[in-house]
Amino acid sequence: MARTTFEGPIISGDNRFGALRDIGYTVLEQDCYIDLSNTTVGTAGYSGGSGQFVWGNNIPNLNGTVYTPSSTYSANGPTTQTIPADASTQVYRGAVMYLPINSQILDIIVDYPLAITGESGATLSNTSVFVSNGYTAAAGTPAYATAVISSSTGVGTAGRLSTTYTGTNLLNMLATTSDIQNPTLGANPSFLSQIVFTLSITGTSVAAPTGGKLNFIVRYAQNDNNIGTLTTYPYGNLD
Repeated sequence: MARTTFEGPIISGDNRFGALRDIGYTVLEQDCYIDLSNTTVGTAGYSGGSGQFVWGNNIPNLNGTVYTPSSTYSANGPTTQTIPADASTQVYRGAVMYLPINSQILDIIVDYPLAITGESGATLSNTSVFVSNGYTAAAGTPAYATAVISSSTGVGTAGRLSTTYTGTNLLNMLATTSDIQNPTLGANPSFLSQIVFTLSITGTSVAAPTGGKLNFIVRYAQNDNNIGTLTTYPYGNLD
C-alpha cells in the first residue's frame, strides 16, 4: 500500500462557505513510548540517558534534539538546548516532537504502564512530567501541561496519569508557537513548533532509573485561519 504525506491542513465537509459551514479538521497524533530499562539507541522504547532526550513517533526511538525556542532567523540555525546531566538531586528523561506552527493541541496524555525502578536508595521529593515548548526544569513553568506521578516519596502508581492545565496552558494550546527554525533549509527556513515531554525525578540520592515505562502522546489539529475565504484559499465551489 502506498503512503502519502500531506502538507497543510486536512479538512473535510459538505458546506465550505457561509453561516452553515460544516467542515472540520482531521485530528493528528504523535507519541513516544520509552522503556527506562532500554538504553540501546534505535530500538523500540529506547529511553535516552543522561543529558539525552529521544524522538519516536512509532518509529524505533532515536536520539532527539531539543532546541532553545526562538522565532528569530539565524544563519547558524537553531541553538541546541542543554539537558542537565544526571545528578544526585535530579534526573531528567524525555521526548521531543515537532508540530506545524499554530497547531491546536486538543489533548495531552501521559500513560504510565510500569512504575519507575532504581530509586530504592533515594528520598524523592517530586516525580512529574512537564509538557512545554522546550526542556522544563523541575521548578519551571511548562507552557502546556503537568502530569504528577508522585508529589512526595515513592514513584506513584501505574496507570493513565491525571494531566492538569492552568488557564495559561489552555490559552497556549490554542495555537502552538513558532519555536525552531528548520535547520535543513538554509537561508529560506520554515519554522516548527516544538513539544517536549520532560520526566523530572528530584530528591536526594537520586539515581538513574533502571526500569519503568511511559508513553507520551499529543493530539492536535493543524488549523487554517484562511478557511472559507473567497480570496486566498477558495476551497469551495460557488455553483
